[in-house]
Formats: sequence, C-alpha cells, structure tokens
Amino acid sequence: MQQLKITRRIAVIAAIALGATVPWPACAEQKPLWEFGLGVGALMFMDYRGADTAHAYPLPVPYFVYHGRFLRADQNGLKGRLFDHDRVKLNISLFATAPVRGNATRSGMPDLKPTIEIGPSLDLGVWRSTDERVKLDVRLPVRTALTLESSPRMIGWFFAPHVNIDFANVMGQPDLSLGLLAGPLFADNRYHDYFYTVAPQYSTADRPAYQARGGYSGTQVLASLSKRYPAYWVGAYVRYDTLSGATFAASPLVKRDSYWSAGVAVAWIVRQSSRLVDAED
Repeated sequence: MQQLKITRRIAVIAAIALGATVPWPACAEQKPLWEFGLGVGALMFMDYRGADTAHAYPLPVPYFVYHGRFLRADQNGLKGRLFDHDRVKLNISLFATAPVRGNATRSGMPDLKPTIEIGPSLDLGVWRSTDERVKLDVRLPVRTALTLESSPRMIGWFFAPHVNIDFANVMGQPDLSLGLLAGPLFADNRYHDYFYTVAPQYSTADRPAYQARGGYSGTQVLASLSKRYPAYWVGAYVRYDTLSGATFAASPLVKRDSYWSAGVAVAWIVRQSSRLVDAED
C-alpha cells in the first residue's frame, strides 16, 4: 500500500514536470474547449538537486487540455489567468518535487516528503515574430512550497525568473513545437534548510553539521519538444542544472554541482469537446 501511494505521488510529479515544460503553438486558432487523454512516459531525475543518485520511472501520464476564459490547462501546465494583457499576463505557476527515501548521503536523517510549489507568475512578452510563430518572454514565477503529507507544512519560497522562447510549427511541421528557457533560481533559508541543512544530531564524521541559508540556488537550462497529432500527443524534455555558486554548495548533502534530467511521454486523446474556442498561448 505504501509503494502504491509513492507511485501515485510520483505520477502526479511526472505529469507536472512533463506538462510544465512542453510548449503549445503560439498563435490563436479554433480548438476544442477541452480534451482528455491517457498515456505513458518515463522520467529520469536526481533524488534532489545536488544528489549523486538518480532514478528513472516508467509512469502513467494523464493528458488534459482546457481552453477556458480564465482557467487554462495545457502542455505548458495549469494557468489561472489572473490578469491578461497583450504583453503582460499574470498566471499560476505550479511545480513539485519527489519523495526521497533510502538515500545513502542522508542515511539516518528524516526522509524528504514530496512537495508541491504554487504561486503567481508575471509573464512579460518581450518580442513576437510577425506571424507570432516565435515568442520571447520573461517569466517571473514566485512559489510557496508545501509538503504533501497528512499534515502539510510550508517550507519556504522559491523564485525562478527565466527567459523563455517558444517556436511553433518548427521546420514547417504543423503542431511541432520547441521551447527553450534559461534562468537563475533563488529560495529563502527555510526552503534550503529543508533540503540541505544537517542538524547537529545527524552529523557524522563524513557529514558534518551544516546550516543552509537563503539566496542563490543555481541556474537551470531546459529544452522541450512536442508534436500534436490528430489522435495522440508526444513530448520530451531535457534539463541541465548547475549549482555552482549556490549558497548551499558547501552542504555535505551536495555531492554534484551539475547534472542532467530528462523525460518523454506519449498520450492518446480519448475524448474531446465538440465546442470550439479560440486557443492562444
């Protein structure tokens, strides 16, 4: 039963990770109000940023698209349009981390609970091509992080400003989309404390006590590719993280200062709305 709970949590995390990184065509066009599908995917990532162990998971991937007026859900993730202007949008940003159990570096320390991060994102449209097939944005998401357990607790704030560029109909292929993003990461002392502090009672000869502080968390670079076919959708992403210069880089729990993660998924469209609406990123 415990393993089933863990699998479900990881499946949710996979859906968020894959969904939040795959771009959607940039120009407005008529699309179904909603679409629902199911698929499979694989996700490879480190136990936590800075860990030296990684896991690969074959996972079920739910596919859901909703083109509502104020709430939208698509391959870019969940978006609640709190404010919408031609070049300024206020959306909802969502992310998650996986549970960490049995990690050798953290032996004897409490397990890390899975977390969910949610908060507003101010998205600024910097440049658009004439046909709006290329879009350059600056996105400023600020999220609060909560543990996913019977009694959730807040573990701090996370700020991930980045430059994002989306290409629609790549190489003239309809619904083939490429997304690129890069930017620094920042978090407060509570967030870093959760992942990188070693309390005195958990210190060992190879793992001295350490108190993490807030500030710079490293930099991420990500590329994603997706293709929408009439009956199914495929997507993949690869992400590079560097922790060089991070305020917690000296933590004994940090074993690597850079790493790669990746994911791939395919989903078949099961049902879709007969009602068509204008769909725009």
